[in-house]
Amino acid sequence: MRPPRIFATTSFRLASLYVALFAGSILVLGAVVFWTTHSVLDQQVHNRIKTDVSILQPVFRAGGLDALVAAVRDRDQASSALDYRVQNAAGKRLAGRLPSPGERRGWITLQARDVGIDKSNTDQEQVYARVVSLTGGALLVVGDDRDRVRHVDEAIREAFQWGLGVTLVLGIIGGLILSAEFLRRVDSIAQTAEAIIDGDLTRRVPERETADELDRLAHTFNRMLDRIALLMESMRQISSDIAHDLRTPLTRLRQDLESMRNSARSAAEYQSAIDAAVLETDALLDTFGALLRITQIESGTRRAGFDDIHLSALVATVTEAFTPSAEDAGQTIVVSLPVECCIRGDRELLTQMLANLLGNAIRHTPAGTRIEVRLETSDPQARLVVADNGPGVPATEHERILRRFYRLEHSRNTPGNGLGLSLAAAIAELHEAPIKVEDNHPGLRITIAFATTARV
Repeated sequence: MRPPRIFATTSFRLASLYVALFAGSILVLGAVVFWTTHSVLDQQVHNRIKTDVSILQPVFRAGGLDALVAAVRDRDQASSALDYRVQNAAGKRLAGRLPSPGERRGWITLQARDVGIDKSNTDQEQVYARVVSLTGGALLVVGDDRDRVRHVDEAIREAFQWGLGVTLVLGIIGGLILSAEFLRRVDSIAQTAEAIIDGDLTRRVPERETADELDRLAHTFNRMLDRIALLMESMRQISSDIAHDLRTPLTRLRQDLESMRNSARSAAEYQSAIDAAVLETDALLDTFGALLRITQIESGTRRAGFDDIHLSALVATVTEAFTPSAEDAGQTIVVSLPVECCIRGDRELLTQMLANLLGNAIRHTPAGTRIEVRLETSDPQARLVVADNGPGVPATEHERILRRFYRLEHSRNTPGNGLGLSLAAAIAELHEAPIKVEDNHPGLRITIAFATTARV
């Protein structure tokens, strides 16, 4: 029969380990307290006997055996805490209640049953005594009942036994409670994972806002699920976009090829039709290439190529390259780069992002448009702004122009595939740089906020 799952949890094992360590600590502490207290009480008994012997010996030397007997009888009548025996050279007891020590001298132990006191508990009581030889063969025996020491020893043992028992019980109960809670939360994560495996990508692990390890794990797990759901939605969107937006050029290409086959009569006509088909095919390949780049960027695999980038220098290089194209279209590019700043990023992708933004502004604004590129810095951010004073975009379309294949009606006849701003948005997201589309009054303004790493 398999044991309950709760006993196999990590929390129960850790709780058991801590209980065992704590119980071991109690045992060690109990042993130290026991032996320390025992030694102190034994030393007190020893000192008490030694002190009384040192008092009675001068009495014997001053008054002889009769004086010693009188002093011992006085102590017995006063219910002294100590017990005594005075015997003559023949071994006859003259005073006191202690039994004869026989031939033993010095520090000895006498059984309490020999003492004749407290007969109800004589089996366990002992008397610690000192036997002193006196002049003429007499003996003085002074002893103390060790039962008090034994009672203290038993009290200490009992206290630590109770403490150990309570510790074990509370530790086991606490371990079971913690393990049950741990198991419940782990089961919640497992059930969420099972639901996701079954296709329910909307399920999330409940978070308790406690900031403990499991709550941080649940938060990270939910972020991962959000990312997966976003990628899945992106894949579905790509499939839908391909189905709707690439179907038209593919259909047009097929119709052109079929028309060429049916109507072309000369080599020149065939050549012209083939050239048109090649251009159409190149446009389709460019579209697929852009989609693949967006997918690669959104997967986050390009982060491995991140390095320190001088953003000001990169912006200056790209805008300089696009200035002739803008002038040919009758437009002006104005650059404002007040300071140098450094960010972490992929140089190639950042170059492509800015190129897409500038290309979009040049392509969709008329002659005479002023295109402004500026870099604004305020720790810990650097904001890249590309703005124009052209016709702009309706406010309701600001977020939509960042979608794949999305094109405004007046841009349908403009060359392009509707992926330039989508690619720029994907690159910005890869760099964890929020992108914002706003009205420039007039025109369009796109702002991307980067986190700076250094300023040079």
